[in-house]
Amino acid sequence: MLVDAIERVVISAEDVARRVRELGEQISKDYRDGAKKDPKKRPLLVVGILKGAMPFMADLMRAIDILMEYDFMAVSSYGNGTSPGEVRILKDLDCAIGRRDVLIVEDIVDTGHTLQHILAGLSARGPASLRVCTLLDKPHRREVDVRVDYVGFVLPENLFVVGYGLDYAELYRNLPFVGVLKPEFVRER
Repeated sequence: MLVDAIERVVISAEDVARRVRELGEQISKDYRDGAKKDPKKRPLLVVGILKGAMPFMADLMRAIDILMEYDFMAVSSYGNGTSPGEVRILKDLDCAIGRRDVLIVEDIVDTGHTLQHILAGLSARGPASLRVCTLLDKPHRREVDVRVDYVGFVLPENLFVVGYGLDYAELYRNLPFVGVLKPEFVRER
């Protein structure tokens, strides 16, 4: 069974579901208040960063109670395994974001390099606002200063976690919780 590979659960499925509802409520309130000021403004655009953010984004969208649209980006960072490298956009947005409220949805923010690259590229396109929502945040690992507006959970330890979209070698994304793999399930790459 899939769960046999997990050494310990860091964030339970119940805690994930509760926190996603809370984030959806807060995001709805924040953007609903903005829409009241400008009722002609186009709906919120939620941008998921593939692949890891997909499960989180799907649940988060269902918890958001305002008009919204969504799109995806795929981004890759090529480094030497221990340090960040070149960030490349593998799939860009299908829609224009000029003068739109844009919410980026990430699975995890670690060093901040990838997010910094995404924010710089999208900022240049002239959105009305640009905010970030992440399931997991590792602020103690940050190497560049990036603002994260909505945080599901802060990981206090430097853990390598899987589940709920997060992977190890493209596996374990479908776990309903966030956990740590047993050492015997981590293989050399």
